[in-house]
Amino acid sequence: MKVAIIGAGSIVFCKTLMLDIMGTPGLGDTEFALMAPSTRRTSQVEAFAARVIKRNGLKASAWKTTSQREALKGADFVISTFQIGGNQAYEQDVMVPLRHGIDQCIGDTLGPGGIMRAVRSIPTTLQLANDMLELCPDALLLNYVNPMAMICWALGTTQVKYVGLCHGVQTTLDLISGYTDVPKAEIDYLCAGINHMGWFLKLEHNGRDLYPLLRERFELPEYYANEKVRGEVFRHFGYFMTESTGHLSEYLPYFRKNKLALDLYCDEPGFGGETAAYLTFCKAVGEKYDNKDILANESDALPPRSVEYGSYIIEALATGKRFSFNGNVRNDGMITNLPADCTGEGPMYADRLGLHKTLVGDLPPQCAALNLTNINVQRMAVLAGMTGDPEALVQACALDPQTAAVLTLKQIREMTADLVEAERAWLPQFAGKTVRAAPTIVVPEGIERARVPVDPALAINARFGELAK
Repeated sequence: MKVAIIGAGSIVFCKTLMLDIMGTPGLGDTEFALMAPSTRRTSQVEAFAARVIKRNGLKASAWKTTSQREALKGADFVISTFQIGGNQAYEQDVMVPLRHGIDQCIGDTLGPGGIMRAVRSIPTTLQLANDMLELCPDALLLNYVNPMAMICWALGTTQVKYVGLCHGVQTTLDLISGYTDVPKAEIDYLCAGINHMGWFLKLEHNGRDLYPLLRERFELPEYYANEKVRGEVFRHFGYFMTESTGHLSEYLPYFRKNKLALDLYCDEPGFGGETAAYLTFCKAVGEKYDNKDILANESDALPPRSVEYGSYIIEALATGKRFSFNGNVRNDGMITNLPADCTGEGPMYADRLGLHKTLVGDLPPQCAALNLTNINVQRMAVLAGMTGDPEALVQACALDPQTAAVLTLKQIREMTADLVEAERAWLPQFAGKTVRAAPTIVVPEGIERARVPVDPALAINARFGELAK
């Protein structure tokens, strides 16, 4: 079996996925093709893999390449983990909007940061899909690239087989387990929606609904303090969902629109809501480990499998051992009150016959409504990423809930223009294109208005003005 990892320079994540696969019974003879634009980091992964293989007596192999086509040729599975532009581009995602008044904590899923990450990544994603259809047409693409929903939306326009994978459901279940004092393995649940805004529609333990207890706990300060934003959404919209304060605060208009809101809901350090927290983390890690072999002292023993879904899905398809999980695919009726062409995240299972979606039906209307505010942004961002249309990019930013809560349309256009110029090196589809300026139209006092049909309401207002004189 051959697994091609595209973006294998993501050292820690790549290592985790490889160890998961090598430690899975029946998958120990996997061939790993490690692809990245340079071998600076994949050399470290290749050497580490060789140590693990030797120590554990595996029949696996791992080799590095800078050629995507070479890595893909004859692959059974493809894993995408790339980040176009790295921290250099990501810093622009966060700092340019911040100069315009948009405060982001993470900036990789929605908001200006998520939108720009999408438009940078979509051309590479579509080229990957095209190469797969030529070189390994039967392979399954396991996508880990963010923004998950937008990348998978673009993949849904191709014929490639794919699924987007995230660990939000697994890690949120850990929290729910702690909040309800019920072992995670004993919680029965149904979760569906969109990536980073999936809703736990059912939470049960031995047939007992856990929601009354969870709601009771979130009215207590000691629980609420841990998850202010997710707690507020839960209290007002009725369902617990899959993202924590740092992420969720960016997807809605309520929590980061001004200093009062930030101080009230996003006052925890780091990923609890701090400004540019993930950028600060990424830069610190980069500075600490740049030009160092961070895997040199890593244990070469096979650890227990991680919570990542990837190895379990590969095992299911390769061996027939059925595995249930939450995946991101083209919705197409899985969630019936979300658009067919959007990326839905819902329950699926994998077996020897492939991937199988589960019909969820309608989300509660308020949950679907919140999802749709994000889906509207995703739609326009994908259009911008695929066509290079600057107006679609401006409109994606204008539809973003947080951005719309803070900036006027003219200000949004100016911010978008600055983002395009700052990131032009990573935006090939925008070559030769700029964001159109829209100067402010000044209406002089006492101007004689054009003689046009007037809205009746305006006519009434004018009449009131005359009477008041």
